Amino acid sequence: MTRSLRRRPRKEAGGSIMQVQFSAQERAQFDSQGFVVVRGLADGATCAHVLAVARDHLARAIAPVEYEAQLHYPGAPQSLDAPGGHTIRRLLQAYARDPVFRGWGAGAAIAGRLRQLLGPEVLLAQAHHNCVMTKQPRYSSVTGWHQDIRYWSFQRPELVSVWLALGRETPENGCLSFIPGTHRMAFTPERLDDASFLREDVAENRALIDEHQTPVLEPGDVVFFHCRTFHAAGANRTDATKFSLVFTYHAADNAPLPGTRSADLPAIAL
Repeated sequence: MTRSLRRRPRKEAGGSIMQVQFSAQERAQFDSQGFVVVRGLADGATCAHVLAVARDHLARAIAPVEYEAQLHYPGAPQSLDAPGGHTIRRLLQAYARDPVFRGWGAGAAIAGRLRQLLGPEVLLAQAHHNCVMTKQPRYSSVTGWHQDIRYWSFQRPELVSVWLALGRETPENGCLSFIPGTHRMAFTPERLDDASFLREDVAENRALIDEHQTPVLEPGDVVFFHCRTFHAAGANRTDATKFSLVFTYHAADNAPLPGTRSADLPAIAL
């Protein structure tokens, strides 16, 4: 990934300075571990507005949505007709849903940091992530260890996802875990199952998984993670829905391959 020119911090409405770049330590962590948490990047008002819109869209099941039952992950309802079958997993196409989602996804606090990782011209990929994750009680599923790039098709496997926590995220409600450094590793096919999840019965994989990190997130915390970093998430064992807003980005010169799902929707320039 390439470095961009230094950019000056911007002033917020009240005159305070808004940091729009990673610190040297944050950038070093992303490069070495494949993910970094930036604490409190979104302010309380932003989180409250995003969360209010997300709750409304979930309550009204505004399409397009993805149901837990459609993925058949562990813990999900067996079908749309089973109990909990219409439990929504994701509110899709977040960028087109509401201006508050667009404002965050293309905002300076994200764009400046992404330019450090991807170069001066950054695009938001509408075909991937671009959603509100709505991990709900009772019927939420477990997502095994995987790399997001497994189903994405680009000239280079160099994309970055940005995950905004809209509430507290812990192991109890199914927060993310990461295996540091896996974005720099190569994995032979026998280490993966038929769906490209990391096989936990392989000793070499088990040693990696034992090194995983599970950062607890507070509202407004943001995780930047590489598309090749292995990550997983548990089920929501609480009685409250966990909301997270997620977008994925790539460099303008890293185009999706023609004829693939990655090319289904136009990317948005930041």
